[in-house]
Amino acid sequence: MILITDSGSTKCDWIALDEKGEQLFKTRTEGMNPAILSVEELQSRMVSSEELVSSKDEVTQVFFYGAGCGTEKPRMALQVLLQTYFSNAEVTVKEDTAAAVYAAVGDKPGVVCILGTGSNCCFSDGKNITHKVTSLGYTLMDEASGNWYGKELIRDYYFKNMPEDLRKSFAVAYDMESDHIKFNLYKQPNPNAYLAKHAEFIFQNLDERYIKKLLRRGLRKFSRNMILQFHEEIKAHQVHFVGSIAHFAERRIKQVAGEFDYEVGNIVRRPIEGLVDYHRAKLA
Repeated sequence: MILITDSGSTKCDWIALDEKGEQLFKTRTEGMNPAILSVEELQSRMVSSEELVSSKDEVTQVFFYGAGCGTEKPRMALQVLLQTYFSNAEVTVKEDTAAAVYAAVGDKPGVVCILGTGSNCCFSDGKNITHKVTSLGYTLMDEASGNWYGKELIRDYYFKNMPEDLRKSFAVAYDMESDHIKFNLYKQPNPNAYLAKHAEFIFQNLDERYIKKLLRRGLRKFSRNMILQFHEEIKAHQVHFVGSIAHFAERRIKQVAGEFDYEVGNIVRRPIEGLVDYHRAKLA
């Protein structure tokens, strides 16, 4: 049994294939980001799936792609956990940009961006994946991600920079008590995922002028700070996007791409399906 996993900070998708590439099961757990979660919490999330628990001894290969796996120490901690749990399996752990590349372009060249709970950007020449910026995570970077937009929405709510009608709707949709917000940000695991949940408000109000401006502001920051790092590559190759934010913001992405003179290619909402196709092709 082959287990293919795509994990963000919010959710983690697992798909099991047999040796012929036929799907055996699909399950979902909470996100497994080893950069912000303890080994104990990672294991707790993994064993919450009955399918994973019941099939763990049958798994022979694990391909895990995830947020927080681009740094050696957390990546190795997760690899040891997976290797211990799936004791009969060969385990490969790679960062989420590899999943995005395989899902968006496969083995073809292109600039590939992640716009999900977090954000990132890389270039693949078809074999090697290159980064120009080392991500410092949601506190200092992650422009145009779910957690960045969530943070901006909360800030605009409190600074009263959000139109009054939207402020009222926002307060109905989310608990905006300051103690509740601070508790989730500073006392609970996954503060980035907590922030990203507020970004759902954007996609319920896409036609609002304030929302359009907010989307463009984040995408311009991301384009300037991340995509334009690949100034030579974007002259020859399209820029592809992966993630839920990218899916819902497609119109604004294309608008901002015109401002920064790059061509948008594929936009993939959930990379797990592309990952499965990629690994199925390797089995043939």
